[in-house]
Amino acid sequence: MSYVQTFLAEATRIIEQLDVTALECLIDTLLMVRERNGRLFFLGVGGSAANASHAVNDFRKICGFEAYAPTDNVAELTARINDDGWDTVFANWLRGSRLQSDDMVMVFSVGGGDLERNISPNLVRALEYAKSVGAAIGGVVGRDGGFTARTADACVIIPTVNSETVTPHTEAFQAVVWHLIVSHPKLRTSHMKWESTR
Repeated sequence: MSYVQTFLAEATRIIEQLDVTALECLIDTLLMVRERNGRLFFLGVGGSAANASHAVNDFRKICGFEAYAPTDNVAELTARINDDGWDTVFANWLRGSRLQSDDMVMVFSVGGGDLERNISPNLVRALEYAKSVGAAIGGVVGRDGGFTARTADACVIIPTVNSETVTPHTEAFQAVVWHLIVSHPKLRTSHMKWESTR
């Protein structure tokens, strides 16, 4: 098969292997957060940061959440990195946002964070802080899910079908998962433009 055929075949296998129970759990957890008027904070780095920004838009507009991503404010993000360091940038931002037990932190990440290997320590520190205040934790992550999967109340792990394409599939399927969630009848509060235009 060509690379294109192989990549698309891998995507099909990922869809077939997605854990429906984990998806339903994440949806139900988000519903509980919204019902208690909790806020939703999306954390991601690199491509996952771009996904976090897009997700904030969808969860606010389509599902009626108060939602934010620290990476949307480059001035604050870089000031915190410069003054406080990379490891604590998200934790300190959540602290400054007065993260509470009614809120939820949602992580988009390829690996989910791993302190021992110094991979996304900023995500780990943020989740440790979220846990300390009793906030809910969710994730859409790849590989084995890392610290996010071990800490989360609800987590969807994108199956690894080829170790050479973990990152592109994980970041692509973050979008598939959150679009599934925001279009779910349990969470959707308004129709999207093209679905409401006949």
